[in-house]
Order: sequence, then C-alpha cells, then structure tokens
Amino acid sequence: MPYLTKEKVASIFETYGGSAKNTGSVEGQIALLTERISALSAHLKENKKDFGTHRGLMKLVGQRKRLLSYLSKTNLEGYRGLIEKLGIRK
Repeated sequence: MPYLTKEKVASIFETYGGSAKNTGSVEGQIALLTERISALSAHLKENKKDFGTHRGLMKLVGQRKRLLSYLSKTNLEGYRGLIEKLGIRK
C-alpha cells in the first residue's frame, strides 16, 4: 500500500495550498515534499544500506530547499508561517 494516497495528497494541498486542486502552490509542494522526506527517513532508519533510496532522499531535500528559498524571497511571512507549521528549520 502506498504511503501517499490520493486522499492524503489532496488533504495536504487543502491544508497548505488553499484547495485540493491547487497543486501548483509552493506551500503545498513543500508540505508534500516534507511528507515524502519523513517517510523515506523512516525507511532509511530500518534499511541503512539502501543507497538508492538515500540518493532519492537527498534529491528531495535539495528540491525542498530550492522551493523554500524561492518562497523566502517572494513571501517572507508565508515562509515563516510554513516552516512553523511544518516544524522544519529549527
């Protein structure tokens, strides 16, 4: 069973992106990437030698970092609120 079902993705975009159909919102994309990163991190804690998954995780972290950088340049208040809600960047 996949860890991200259509309903879960829709609820993430509804919570962070404004509506379930607003899949292009930066906030929603960052929240979705954060969900995928946490799932892959949990997988890698159990499977330490899964280097292919580790590479995929690093790519997702880099993509989230680029989106967060873009959001901080365009909407600083939205950036601060989003990292507070997601619990990233201590």
